Parts: sequence; structure tokens; C-alpha cells
Amino acid sequence: MTARVLIIAGSDSGGGAGIQADIKTVTMLGGHAMTAVTAITAQNTLGVQAVHQIPTDIVLAQIDSVVSDIGIDAVKIGMIGSAETANAVADILTSLFSREGGSPDWTPAFAGEQGGAGQPYPARIPIIFDPVMIATSGSVLADRDTIAAFTRLMRVATLVTPNLPELAALGGEQAIRALGPAVLIKGGHAEGPHITDRLVTNTGETLWTNPRIETRHAHGTGCTLASGIATGLAQGLPLGAAIERAIAFVRAALANAPGLGAGHGPLGHALGNSPFDQLKDYQCPA
Repeated sequence: MTARVLIIAGSDSGGGAGIQADIKTVTMLGGHAMTAVTAITAQNTLGVQAVHQIPTDIVLAQIDSVVSDIGIDAVKIGMIGSAETANAVADILTSLFSREGGSPDWTPAFAGEQGGAGQPYPARIPIIFDPVMIATSGSVLADRDTIAAFTRLMRVATLVTPNLPELAALGGEQAIRALGPAVLIKGGHAEGPHITDRLVTNTGETLWTNPRIETRHAHGTGCTLASGIATGLAQGLPLGAAIERAIAFVRAALANAPGLGAGHGPLGHALGNSPFDQLKDYQCPA
């Protein structure tokens, strides 16, 4: 069955990051993307011009609607909108999942029951939390109260994926690990010709080091990476393999960026492919 990924995040009207990047990533990697939109932004490659927060009850209604019918195999959390929504999302995810023995693995409270359309829920459902605070353009996307509420989301997360500024704002690696989740520290903000991403789990560390791709068209890399990881885990990949594939997808999308806009442009999630070119000789089954 196609892996079902629930994305809880904000919308980017410019299509570079947020829900739009998440949907494209999950789709390109073979999953089915579903959304609970937390905020609507007026945004382009130059920055964020306006933000409208979605009422918390509507965010929760979107989550309930998806869980009760279609079912989920993984959750990706991005821009959360407000402290109220962050706490409410933590509550609903806690009600659905329970931690066992301090492990970053989660088991549905309804394990063994049927999910959407009668499909069984998997034994464990991963939650990936990308603690979005500032857009690539420098625009602030989370206030102090919302960042403080991130603690509760990190407690329910399987993996947290901060960049270096976000890591500092959250109190550092040890502070996050003390809450339970594994941590993937993204190295894109460090200086140098190479980027090193470092995964820290209960069993040790894993490093991925790659040459830096010099481009200003890097809007949405964090969203793309986190959604890519969530998709891999939803498809049954081990954590390390899901991260490695997601990093490779981000790099391919960076290399295929279409060069749009006067500022920080979007990635090329389609990797330069035109699906209709491949469908010219396709025959629809009778």
C-alpha cells in the first residue's frame, strides 16, 4: 500500500517551502501526502509579507479527519503557527501514540485496530519534527511563546531536525536528547566547502558529509529533508537509510532548481523531469 504521510505545517504561497514543498517531496518519493495546514503565508523568494494563523480547532479537525478515514504511516511537523496550536497538536499526538521505555519509537494507542478504509496501522508510526523558526529569507515564523511550546512537540517526536541556529535556540543537542527524540543536526549554516549532517541516537552518531552546492535557490531545503525522511520511514526504511535517501533527494533538487524569483528561489523537486513526456505512449487499463 502507498505510504501515508500526514504533514502538519504552514502554506508557502511561493511554492518553495512549507506544505507545497512537503507535498512535492512526498509525492516524488512515492508516498501519499495529506495535510493539516497551520498557517497561510503571503510569501515569495524575497520574504514573508503576511501570515494568517489557522484556528487551532481547524488544525485539529484536519488531523482527526485524516486519521479517522485514510490513516497514517508517518507524521511530519513543520511551521506550527502558534503556541496554542503546538500544545494542542502535542496533545492529540500523545493521545494517539505512547512512548515505550524512553525509546524514540512510538506505538499507536490503537495498535492492532484498523486504520482508514480498513487498512491496519503499522506497529510503529514515526513523527518527524522540523522546528521551523526563521524562513530562508530571514523572516520570523515562530514567536517566543511558540518556540517555548516546541518542548512538548519534541517529547512526542521520533526525530527532530534542527539547523545550527535552531539547535542553539532550543538549548543545544543535550537539551533535545533529554526529551527523548533522536536529533539530526543539519550543517548547512556552517562555513566551508562541505556540509556535514550529524544524526545522534541512543546507539551513537552517524555523519553524512557532502560537497556544498553553491546556489541562492535553496528555499525549502529543511522542509524537503524532513518530509523525505518521513516518507522513507513510512515506507519501512531504517532511520539511517531514510535520512541518506532524503539528503540525496535534497541535493538533486538543489541541482535542478529552476532559478525562479529575485531572491531565495525554490528547489527543483521534479528533478527536471516532465511526467507527460514519459506518458506519451501510456495506455490506460481498460
